[in-house]
Parts: sequence; C-alpha cells; structure tokens
Amino acid sequence: MTPAELADVLDRLIAGWENEVVEFKVASRDYNTDKVGEYFSALSNEANLRGADTAWLVFGVEDKSRRVVGTDYRANNPERLQSLKTQITQGTEPSASVRDIHEFVHADGRVLLFEIPPAPRGIPIAWKGHYYARSGESRVPLGLDKLDTIRNQTLGSDWSAAVVPNARLDHLDTDALETARAAFAARHARIDSDEIAAWSTQTFLERAKLTVDGGITRAAILLLGKEESAHLLSPLLAEITWRLVGEERAYEHFGPPFILTSTKVYERIRNVQIRMLQPGALIQTEVEKYDRRSVLEAIHNCIAHADYTRGARIVVTERIDRIDLENAGSFVEGAPTDYVVADRTPMSYRNPFLVSAMTELNMIDRMGYGIQQIHRSQARRFLPLPDYDLSQPNGVKLTIYGAVIDQNYSELLMARTDLPLGDILALDRVQKKFPVPKETLRRLRRAHLIEGRMPHVHVSAMVAAATATKADYIRQRPQDDAHYAKLVIDYLEKFGHASRHEINTLLWDKLSDALDDQQKRHKITNLLTKLRSEGAIYNAGSKQKPRWELV
Repeated sequence: MTPAELADVLDRLIAGWENEVVEFKVASRDYNTDKVGEYFSALSNEANLRGADTAWLVFGVEDKSRRVVGTDYRANNPERLQSLKTQITQGTEPSASVRDIHEFVHADGRVLLFEIPPAPRGIPIAWKGHYYARSGESRVPLGLDKLDTIRNQTLGSDWSAAVVPNARLDHLDTDALETARAAFAARHARIDSDEIAAWSTQTFLERAKLTVDGGITRAAILLLGKEESAHLLSPLLAEITWRLVGEERAYEHFGPPFILTSTKVYERIRNVQIRMLQPGALIQTEVEKYDRRSVLEAIHNCIAHADYTRGARIVVTERIDRIDLENAGSFVEGAPTDYVVADRTPMSYRNPFLVSAMTELNMIDRMGYGIQQIHRSQARRFLPLPDYDLSQPNGVKLTIYGAVIDQNYSELLMARTDLPLGDILALDRVQKKFPVPKETLRRLRRAHLIEGRMPHVHVSAMVAAATATKADYIRQRPQDDAHYAKLVIDYLEKFGHASRHEINTLLWDKLSDALDDQQKRHKITNLLTKLRSEGAIYNAGSKQKPRWELV
C-alpha cells in the first residue's frame, strides 16, 4: 500500500476503534512475541467467525486516548521485523502468518499495521497449542461454542475429496504413479495388467478414485504428489515425522507422496531379531522385533484417518522397546477391542474419499481387519499386544511393542498356541497391570490361567509348570506367615538380637514380588507384632530404635 492508502486504513480503524477484529497497542521495542502470536490466533479466529476478509493488529496507537504515539518495535532493523512472519508460522497450528507487515511513518510517530487473514474455513488457528478469541476489547481463550462453530463449518464435507485449485498432472510423482498402478493391478487381478498399463494417467486416476470430474483432489496430492507439491495443501501440514528417542536421538520429516514415503518411514525403524527360548527347547527361536506388514498397516491407518484440518503432522516415535504412532483426530469408530474380538466394520470414516483411494491402491483394509491383523501378528511372535491411547483430547496414539514385558506371558503364548485372541487380549492386560473386567478375571481363573487377588494377579501355578516358569511363580506367590516367623526365630537364636533394618534385610527379598515396598514394610510390621503378642519375642530397645530378642 502507498502511504496515502495506509493513512486511510489507519484513520478508518481508529474511527471504528477496537472490536473483535482490530487491536491497538503501543508496543515497546521488546514487545513479547508470544503475545503477538496470541493476538494473531484471536484475531484470525474472530475474522473467520465474522466473515471479515482481514483482521488488524496495530502498533503505535494508544488504546485509551485513540491517538498515535509511535512504536519502536523492531525499529531500524527491517530483516528482524520481517522475521516475525517466520516466528508466527512456527508457533501457529496449522501454520499461518500475517499477509503483510505495513510500516507507516505518521506525523505523530511510527505505526505498524499487521494484516491478518481469517482462519481457514473449518480450521481454527492455535498459538503454541492454545486457541484464542476476542471478547470485546479483551483477548480470551476460544470458547467451545466458537471452536465448534468453526469446526462445524465443514460438517458433512470430506476434506480429502476437495479438488485442489491449480493442481496439474505434473504435480504428481512418476515413481509414485508407477507404484500405484502396480498396487492397483495387484488388488484388481481380474483386470488384465497390460490393460491397466495402457491407461492414460488421467484414466488411471479416475479408476483409482483419486479425481473428481477430472480435477486432482487433496487425496491424490497426499498419496501421489511430488514433495514440492505439498504447498498446494497449505496452510495444512502433510507430513510424517520419524523420531528416535533414548540414548541416541534423531529425526526426519517425510512429505508426499505418502504411497512411497510411508515405506521410507518404516525403513528408518531399527528392526532387529529377538531371541526367545521356548519351554522345553534347547535352541532359541528368533522373531522380528517388528512385523513389517503391521507397522505399515499402522502408518497407513494414520494417513487414512488423520484429521488434516487440525494442521498436525503424523508422528512415529521409535523407542528402545516400542513404537508410538500418533495422529490428530479421534478413533475411527467404536473401541479398538471391537475390531479385535467382535469383527466390527466401521460404518463411516472421517476421510471417506481418501480411505476409498487407499483401498483401491491396496494400502489399507476397509473392513476393519487391519487392527485384528496387528494383534494376531504380535501374538504369533509372543510379544505384548498393541495399546491404543484414546485419552488425548486431540489425537490417537497406537503403541506397538518390540520387547517382552512379562516372560511368563510370552512363554505362555509359546506353550498354548491354541488360546483364542480374546483370552490373549485379557492376559495381555493382566501383564500390563491394566484394569480387567471381573467377569473376564473369573473366566481366566476358572481356566487356571491366573491367580492372586486384584490388583496383584499373576500367572497361575499350572501355567507356570507348563511354561517352565516355576521360579517366577514362587517369587510371585506369598508364603505362609509361619515360614517368615521361623526365619526370624532362627535368626535371633543364632545372633541373639536384630534391629528392624536387619529383619527387613532378612525378609525383604523373600516376600512376594507381587507386593510393593510399602506393602512389604506393613507385612514385616504385622509379623513382628504377631510374634510379640504371642510371647515369642520382645523389644529390648526403643520404639524409634527397636532391638528384637527372644523371650
């Protein structure tokens, strides 16, 4: 804008004064960047709600007197001033920034006008994970009513089915197209592969359900687009991030085409062989730490069901003993166990167009069998079953284990390959100390698969004998009080006296491993009290420093 145009804009804003889409600040040289980000979120969201083309944040105007006083915010440093755009982009979700920063020299001082675009339709803007709005002249958290209003703007529409303006066939990756054709041919074996190879790119995309009336959709860009074509989906983030955490740390970001980069993410994961000794065997059995098909199924599910309107990436975190896969949105439908033991088929999807295309390209199973397949793969390799964390407000986390948690559980699966998946699922929850329904516990107990009282349920003696874990069973099973009493009496007969610390040392490792430290201390206290009341021992010391001797 010219100086005259900026003067007109400033006069108009001052005349209308502060409202939900205009904010005035004096702003010192070191005005807090987080506050700028919060105002950006608030003004952008309000512009969306009120149908405004632009919101304004103005520095250099006093909000009470309505007069220009000037601002020295990032003065005499144009590069630092313009770098604010990048800082806002990095802190917003989805990534967004000001259209422009207008610097205007008014007669009464320097004025900055930040031109802020409205939040995209259906997508509220957050600053560092928090959504903001305006209430009159105040900046406040974005209320649930306003949040729902923005998100419901696209209710009933399919984000993935939208045609991308200006997208062309040359925005698609040739290697991804070749892979997609091969995958399509594998799924549709009834169609001659030579016929599929002869189709034009446009015809193939139509048959693979990736275009709408010839237009290239967001689903097509996600699955087949060149890496540099991801900008066509801006301001939304089309990205999978692999992270390695632990003693070594690393990360890498992967953009489209997801039909290829999903495999590259899997290849970053360190998939070594695990050695296990089956009961009664002399030679160890080797299994893969992670099943390739299961991990790819999990990654593809994240791609298919992510809520892309949240502007959040898919994150695959590799730890020493497990992989965590996280995506924005809620679980597809129902509960994960419905798909494991009840053969449930989802009735609807968040991204039905994308799900349909990925099914055509043989990337996912649309009947809900993928979750069951991952569980069966873990059971076949004698490893803990996957966990779904649905407690996160804005996302879903799937954990796939690559190490043994409870040796008894793994050896049980080796010995009892006939166990139904429902029982394995229940025993997996027992080994992880997760809540288990009482009815299920009674069934497992009747089958002699568990014993002990909740919450200290453990592998039963029968199973321990069958799986060569008798020593583990003995450590878990509590002994009779008479056994522990005899140990104390024998100690006092040999050494004459004992402090509480010495008695703790004597009994601690002999108590059941099912007891925690506090329960072990209570157990020893109760034992000493019982021996004293029976007249077997007495305290020759003090309450603070007991000295136990035989009567």
